[in-house]
Amino acid sequence: MKLAVILVNYNGKLYNEACIESIRGNGFAGELRIIVADNASSDDSVRILKERYGADDSVTVIALDDNYGFSYANNAGIRRAQEWDADYVMLLNNDTELAPDMLRELTACADRHPGSVIAPKICYSDDRRRIWSAGGEMSPVIRKVRHIGLNEEDEGQYDREREIAFAPGCCLLLPMSVIREAGVLDERFFLYYEDTEYSFRLQEKGIRMYYCPTALMYHKVGASTRGADSPLCAYYIARNWLLCSRLHLSGRYPLFVIYYALNRAACSLLWLLRGKTELVRATRMGIRDYRKGRFGRSGQYR
Repeated sequence: MKLAVILVNYNGKLYNEACIESIRGNGFAGELRIIVADNASSDDSVRILKERYGADDSVTVIALDDNYGFSYANNAGIRRAQEWDADYVMLLNNDTELAPDMLRELTACADRHPGSVIAPKICYSDDRRRIWSAGGEMSPVIRKVRHIGLNEEDEGQYDREREIAFAPGCCLLLPMSVIREAGVLDERFFLYYEDTEYSFRLQEKGIRMYYCPTALMYHKVGASTRGADSPLCAYYIARNWLLCSRLHLSGRYPLFVIYYALNRAACSLLWLLRGKTELVRATRMGIRDYRKGRFGRSGQYR
């Protein structure tokens, strides 16, 4: 088996080495390549990566000339993996670390479910007994995604391998056959909701997703986006949630819009009460840009 692990980096010099070393130290039995797609970082990431891994043929650094976003960089990595003729690609956030044997467990799960997408158990890096995601599910009407087990102590309650409706983009194991059928990530999203859109697309293609509880990893949540409570986050969620739902909800979209308006109004009221007017402004800009068909990278929120 030939596995390409794709990391997207943007000013992540504090995280890259720990992530890469956890991959290299996993004892994967097949052929392994690590592809780092850098979105024009300004923190010396590329220089540090090349100094540390430049002599290692198993690590490739793609230095993009601008910050094109999460989807674009992953797609650049996928193209390089296709050139290498990989059997699988694993999309992995660089602010993560893999537990020992994670790759073996994840690929064994893939063998049990050929042609399917596999997601691991993800716990917080700073509280390794607390779950961030044990797979994902969607609500029945507006198809809002939810991480199963979010913030729960891991007491084995999610230790059953099962089919899921949503696979978080923090870590996805994709057979190349799935990419050929479903395509690559949608580059209009730039940041956030690209994994939700991809899960919708997989469902529509009849491609199954499975959660593998024995494959464990740890996530430094929010490290690459300065935390969830930021204007950058508010802008892209406001815009991309609308785009994703318009693409896939069909007749349910009007019901979603009602829920969305109430949800964003409630969030904006809470932000105003906390004096975070910049989040309200970012949300309004996200909605405005959605209406004007402005996607990809925002001129203000980079």
